Amino acid sequence: MNSGSEVSILVAFSAGVLSFLSPCILPLFPSYITYITGKSFKDIKEADKASDIRILTAVNSLFFILGFSIVFVTLGITLSYLGSFFGLKRLWLERVGGVLIILFGLNIMGIFKIRFLGQGKAVNLKKRNLGYLGSLLVGMAFAFGWTPCVGPILSSILIYASTLKSLPKATILLLAYSMGLGLPFFIAGFAINHFLFVFTKFKNFMRFMPLITGVFLIIMGAVLFSGQFSRIAGILGG
Repeated sequence: MNSGSEVSILVAFSAGVLSFLSPCILPLFPSYITYITGKSFKDIKEADKASDIRILTAVNSLFFILGFSIVFVTLGITLSYLGSFFGLKRLWLERVGGVLIILFGLNIMGIFKIRFLGQGKAVNLKKRNLGYLGSLLVGMAFAFGWTPCVGPILSSILIYASTLKSLPKATILLLAYSMGLGLPFFIAGFAINHFLFVFTKFKNFMRFMPLITGVFLIIMGAVLFSGQFSRIAGILGG
């Protein structure tokens, strides 16, 4: 795997982590865990004393992650295929895509608002635990109901995937994004008490996440627009 591909994977994975740390996802994490497991938050917090609950949380989390990964990867493959099918020139995809990603970054920073990025459909969390299949479906619903914070980040990765015009590369890119979002979700669910401790310390810094994420997207968009992504990746990769 060349250095350009490695850097692309790192960028996508980092975007996934930023999605998890966003103000729209992180505070709702406990609600998703109780929903997919069907257990009370008190029971989950006592998972250290009940290995069956810990296993239940871990397995349901994996199915939840699999659910949104299927949707994200499918979207990435579709956009990559369309870009190739219509014979769109990579140069124009990079130019237009770079501008859009920069706009997404400015949107997250609150400089202005792009209305459709804030029209995510929230998942109904009233009914609980439909088993592993239910966790899979909730994960897919989560992917389709992008929250305002995840929408710009995911859209940016999808735009970048469309410029690759390579189905295998687009698949790997969206898998990396899904793992960036899913790995901290799984770890936090498996070690919920440690997560709550870290979250208590971290929540004071959450107000800075839109700025950090916005700068990340603006840099990504500028590099893509310049058409110098491969060159910069080569320098970073030595």
